[in-house]
Amino acid sequence: MLAYARDRRRWLLFGRPRQVGPEIHRRRATVLLESLLTLGPTFIKLGQLLSTRPDVLPPAYIDVLSALQDEVPPAEWDEARAVLEADLGPVDEQFESFDTEAISGASLGQVYRASLDGDDVAVKIRRPDIETLVEADLRVIRWSLPILMRFVDDSRSFSLENLADEFAKTIREEMDYVREARMLTEIQSNFADDERIVIPDVYEDYSSERVLTMAYIGGTKINNLEELDEKEIDRPQVAETLQRAYLQMIIDDGVFHADPHPGNLAVTEQGQIIFYDFGMSGRVDSFIQDKIVEFYIAVANQDIDAILDSLIEIGTLSPDADRDVMADVMELAIADARGEDIEQYRVQQIVGQIEDSIYEFPFRLPKNLALVLRVATVVEGVCVTLDQDFDFISTATTYLTEQGYREESIQRVLEESADQLRRAGESAVRVPPKLERTLDRVDRDDLFVRVGVEDSDQVFATLAKRLIYGLLLTMSLFSMGVLYALEAPEGSVVAAIFSVGLVLLLYRSFRSRRSIMAKPQFTRQNIRKRQRE
Repeated sequence: MLAYARDRRRWLLFGRPRQVGPEIHRRRATVLLESLLTLGPTFIKLGQLLSTRPDVLPPAYIDVLSALQDEVPPAEWDEARAVLEADLGPVDEQFESFDTEAISGASLGQVYRASLDGDDVAVKIRRPDIETLVEADLRVIRWSLPILMRFVDDSRSFSLENLADEFAKTIREEMDYVREARMLTEIQSNFADDERIVIPDVYEDYSSERVLTMAYIGGTKINNLEELDEKEIDRPQVAETLQRAYLQMIIDDGVFHADPHPGNLAVTEQGQIIFYDFGMSGRVDSFIQDKIVEFYIAVANQDIDAILDSLIEIGTLSPDADRDVMADVMELAIADARGEDIEQYRVQQIVGQIEDSIYEFPFRLPKNLALVLRVATVVEGVCVTLDQDFDFISTATTYLTEQGYREESIQRVLEESADQLRRAGESAVRVPPKLERTLDRVDRDDLFVRVGVEDSDQVFATLAKRLIYGLLLTMSLFSMGVLYALEAPEGSVVAAIFSVGLVLLLYRSFRSRRSIMAKPQFTRQNIRKRQRE
């Protein structure tokens, strides 16, 4: 954190900001990653959440933390058994058989295989005493937050405070298996008529707040390409099915599985996709859904202004941001996202460029949008692993067209255009009388104009400072000459020292990144340089 603070002020309390390259950020991120792993389950989850927040951390941190896997050695069976029997009763009476070797272990829970009424089931058990540990860690995070705020700028302090609240809410929800069962059942019902998607059934009578019993469905891990090819599974079709499933969840249903890494996705021998682990899941309200649709359509149409408008309305981009600079960012992002075929896109690259711009400016992300952003990048990565020629935008455009969203968008544009024409006609009738009254006031010398000047970049303050420094320097040099002529060497030395100080202040004023001549950091040259690095 001291190093991070020195990036803002070279000598902590004062000085110019430092230019720090991706390599230094990556090295620091690796240290942070090791610290999070050492601190245990809660902080592993915190690292996973941070990997979805480009408004809080630089892109290099996001890259490193996104590789953080939620895998830790399972607890001893005797400890897990105590939790299971406290909620459901004796294991031997509830299950026909129970394999005491965990098939997977995560930071908050672990999964076992068992047999129930002749069916294979997976039993997810919350880690023993994890609630106490999580609450203690959350207290540490909450108490540390005021200290942390002193090391970051004002624009990120609000994001960090929101992040702490969001994290506490998310991790408590993930420990609640009743909520997970409810979300799983809701998403399962949304895909009830889709034979391409498989979601395991929940055994409610054998589940509780700390235990979740589901049907066990085996399959091939979705990134095990060799085994998928051996079973002659159509990988491009699987990729398209996965992408369409998430488009349905986010755009249509408003409830989605938010942890689509390869460990939570498998493929049956018939090419169906199996979803596991609904602990991390989220909801999208109708407003965000509409704006996501508008964003996808704007990207498909390469309409830069529509992309910026969508980002502003969704709360990602500040209305005060320089639209010319952001238009360049979007234009380059789309250009960089094209493959060899000019119609090919890579949405992960688009999102990556947007994340860069979010950090550079920086902006905040709405809470659920951070999960959506993470889902979009992870899903696209899985799809490209399955099919190197996978075209996200083409799939999304086809889906939006099939569901009628593009036609609705065109209809809405036509309606808005008609409304604008109507308002323009009304204005054409109202303007001439107002113009005549204004000209009459000008003719009578009775017109006053009030002007308010916004100076968010402190241009006038900078000019005033330089003017004062210049006047003082002129006076100091004149005084030094006069004192030297009057044979007062001590006074002339003091004046000379004062003059040198003023010269340094003037030089610093012109060299500061807040100088009037400063240019935006996010330029074409910087993007290309960053990509090469």
